Amino acid sequence: MLKVLGALVTLGIAVVLLVVSVPQLFGLQTAWIIAQVTSMRSLAIVAAIFAAIAFALLAGVRPLRAFAGTVVVLLLLFVVGNTAIVVSRGLGDTSFAAATPDTITVLSWNTLGDAPGADAVVKLAVESGADVISLPETTQDTGIDIAESMRAAGRPMWVLTEWFDQISPARSTTVLVSPDLGDYVKVTSNEERDDNTAVLPTVIVQPVDGDGPTIVAAHAVAPIAGQMENWRSDLAWLADQCHTGNVIMAGDFNATLDNMAGLGTSAGATLGACVDAGKASGNGAVGTWPTRIPSLIGSPIDHVMATPDWTTTGMRVVTEADGTGSDHRPILVQLTRTAP
Repeated sequence: MLKVLGALVTLGIAVVLLVVSVPQLFGLQTAWIIAQVTSMRSLAIVAAIFAAIAFALLAGVRPLRAFAGTVVVLLLLFVVGNTAIVVSRGLGDTSFAAATPDTITVLSWNTLGDAPGADAVVKLAVESGADVISLPETTQDTGIDIAESMRAAGRPMWVLTEWFDQISPARSTTVLVSPDLGDYVKVTSNEERDDNTAVLPTVIVQPVDGDGPTIVAAHAVAPIAGQMENWRSDLAWLADQCHTGNVIMAGDFNATLDNMAGLGTSAGATLGACVDAGKASGNGAVGTWPTRIPSLIGSPIDHVMATPDWTTTGMRVVTEADGTGSDHRPILVQLTRTAP
């Protein structure tokens, strides 16, 4: 009976480890619990290493030797397989190609309700030469403060904000766009809540003259209890915004590449036709959340994506802003236009 029980537990552990490793094989990449565990893949590798050590010690106890030894093997296979996945997505390449007239620099930062303040955003935006700044959980007032400071620094910006209410800063998303890209107008509306992400606002802006990219400053709700269906619909809605045309999406997607599996419309695409800059630049496994743990074991849930009109020519996850108030790290991405 004990042998049968041990075999069943071992089988159960093997199935769980396999599902966590490749949830998309079972259509479980957006399932409750599986989605959360998979989104912390690097941290799961660390946990599996410690678990393997613990079971290796248990293998010294004769009645548990076979069971514990088998579990150690399963955990080591999990570590090796998942490490291969993480490495294939990129552990960080911060190199940037030389900028050209066809280059756009995108800064994205969930500010946790204006927590870092305007000065922190301005410093990073000016130093990086950002042309587009996507700021989930940032109010219009803070966006205006940022723009005024950037204008004083010789980098004027248009400010466009979407909000679902003006009580909680988390219910606002602000995007700033350089006038060098032309005049932009907001095409989402806070009165038409059905055509947006469900709980936290996304703002979409388009060039007035029709030339230049549509910019989507995205904010999907987190996959927490009671919001799983909204989270799934948010990701599907964001994918729809990137099916055709010249689009740049940037923001807090509250989802990793695993969670978004199946939402791309072509090989290599992540959402709709949009390609993830992190994976394309060798930074796909560098965590942007939370800031309290090292980036290499964090969750890469903040993204910049673009249609094939653009090639990623540089990216870095900004760690020097840790401790400024937000639980998200900013990301900087350089995109170069490859199509007229």
